[in-house]
Amino acid sequence: QVQLVESGGGLVQPGGSLRLSCAASGSIFSIDLMGWYRQAPGKQRELVADISSGGSAYYAEIVKGRFTISRDNAKNTVYLQMNSLKPEDTAVYYCRMLATLGGYWGQGTQVTVSA
Repeated sequence: QVQLVESGGGLVQPGGSLRLSCAASGSIFSIDLMGWYRQAPGKQRELVADISSGGSAYYAEIVKGRFTISRDNAKNTVYLQMNSLKPEDTAVYYCRMLATLGGYWGQGTQVTVSA
């Protein structure tokens, strides 16, 4: 059974930084795509960033230049470094991994940006 466990969320002031981590455990092999999504209250879940097994990264326009996604294939872990955070970044952040045998979601971690 595959589990994705996220960590690193919390409360931060505008302009601050947070680093999210998501580690996969269980029988998961050949993870192709790792990504981060977020969902704010009353809004649809949206893609924030993803990264391929080869290291090619995609960013939503609204986070370009502020967020950086990275991965450690040996640890089946994906990270999201978030800098210059804004109140509109407040949301539950979910990681997602697409592997040979299917796709998996994390349980979500709350990020709140507020003074």
